[in-house]
Amino acid sequence: MQVAPEMTLSFAAGISLLALVLAFFVIRWIMRQHTGTDRMREIAESIRVGAETYLGRQYKSISVIAAIFAAIFAVAIRDPGNPYLGVETAGGFILGALCSNLAGYVAMYVSVRSNVRTANAVLGSFDRAFKIAFRGGLVFGLAVVSMSLLGISALYALLGDPRLIVGFGFGASFAALFAQLGGGIYTKAADMSADMVGKIEARIPEDDPRNPAVIADLVGDNVGDIAGRGADLFESITGENVGAMILGLAPAVYALYGVNGVLFPLAARAFGLIATMLGAASVFTRKKEDPFRPLVRALAVTSVVAIAGFYVLSVVLLGNSLNLFVAAVIGVIATIVIAFITDYYTSYRKRPVQEIAFSAEGGPAPGIATGLSVGMESTGLFIVVIACALFSAFIAGGGWSAVLGTSIEAVQFGIYGTAIATMGMLSVTPMILTLDGFGPIADNSGGIVEMSGNSGEAMAVSESMDAVGNTTKALTKGYGVASAALSAFLLFSAFLQVAGLRGIDLAKPSVFLGGLFGGMLIFVFSAFAIKAVGKTAAEMIAEIRRQFKEIPRNT
Repeated sequence: MQVAPEMTLSFAAGISLLALVLAFFVIRWIMRQHTGTDRMREIAESIRVGAETYLGRQYKSISVIAAIFAAIFAVAIRDPGNPYLGVETAGGFILGALCSNLAGYVAMYVSVRSNVRTANAVLGSFDRAFKIAFRGGLVFGLAVVSMSLLGISALYALLGDPRLIVGFGFGASFAALFAQLGGGIYTKAADMSADMVGKIEARIPEDDPRNPAVIADLVGDNVGDIAGRGADLFESITGENVGAMILGLAPAVYALYGVNGVLFPLAARAFGLIATMLGAASVFTRKKEDPFRPLVRALAVTSVVAIAGFYVLSVVLLGNSLNLFVAAVIGVIATIVIAFITDYYTSYRKRPVQEIAFSAEGGPAPGIATGLSVGMESTGLFIVVIACALFSAFIAGGGWSAVLGTSIEAVQFGIYGTAIATMGMLSVTPMILTLDGFGPIADNSGGIVEMSGNSGEAMAVSESMDAVGNTTKALTKGYGVASAALSAFLLFSAFLQVAGLRGIDLAKPSVFLGGLFGGMLIFVFSAFAIKAVGKTAAEMIAEIRRQFKEIPRNT
């Protein structure tokens, strides 16, 4: 069954706009909530100013360098050997960076205004506080995914070839490099310095108002875990979407499914938005219920609706191709398994975290050693899940003929099966980002509650939400790792297809050396990032110590 491309594009764009409209009404609902006492508003205003000042400075830097790169891409049209570079790529590059930054700004705009409203709600109703934090995160999830899907849909409608819209992914990657790395360095430096001087030297609670670094720490939650994480996953989902569309152009796949195979990823992500909106409607809290359970319930509903959507799409767009439906289900299941693995390794209720806490009672060295070992151990299950998902989806798409390599057509269908599995993972991205946004809002609200002088039951409720928020933030990191792994496979496969290569010959010195340098860059880049965190934290610690020494404070 051939569906007019215009209908699929209209569906994707229409659902994206619907999600943005819903986000607008959620923002209105959040803004109508009470902002609490004057002291709460004063603290929240300091967080807001700090976060928006940082983001404004970052976006200025991105804009200048992005303009330079766009000019380079535009000039490349003079080279006939680069048919996919030129004005189209330059325009897509600018649009990708702009959409990524805009989505991050909207998400942080809501986050720094939801925190104080959540803090005030904690004083009266846990259910209302929980819903404010969750819906603030929902705006984050809907904005990031909708802006990505809307941008890709618009460019494809304009250009008609996914190979001409790779610039959109380049722009998203460029913005993510600044946002995730810069925001991460700021976040970790502020967190480390606030804890080192406040908890260890001054021996005061984490969010004590006497600590001058607390506001910087709370600002970091927003610039790192909202704007930075949003840009990171915006880049991942955009690259995966474009890569999957390019793989739909493979001769065997295109001969069977036509343009529907190219547009299937757009429709799949639109169903992901629908699933998230329905999943969000299932969020409510019961008396004395673990705060993590409503979030798990929302993820479960989202996953079930997404699977149902994939079945409908496999019938309508892919001629009832049940093997590709199975591949999509594999992707959804992989996401759920990764979520539970992350919860196991990061939740305060589970064995790994409890073992670290027990070891830390013996001093810093045992705590560090145990924590490092748990972190290394956690990678094992992630790799197993990713490998199983890729291999299973490859078989679902092309069968054992693809595995044995006896048929080029089977291999193309197998790789397309991995693309569909990746779309299965991406279908729950809006909900994953919602859970991630819940974390910084809950964390900020806890800081506002403590700094404004509240204690007792309000602090207990706030701390329980903060603990769950730490797990949801970690969940997004695990999901980001898994989606990046699948993204790398997709983009590598798409590159081989566009470049007309059958494979990469490691026996060639140039290829082997390129692999060596590529692997080396990961460690060098990580070393520079960690060094930046250490240097920044050292300077902040010196400033905090100066303020503790020179500025009188109540004890």
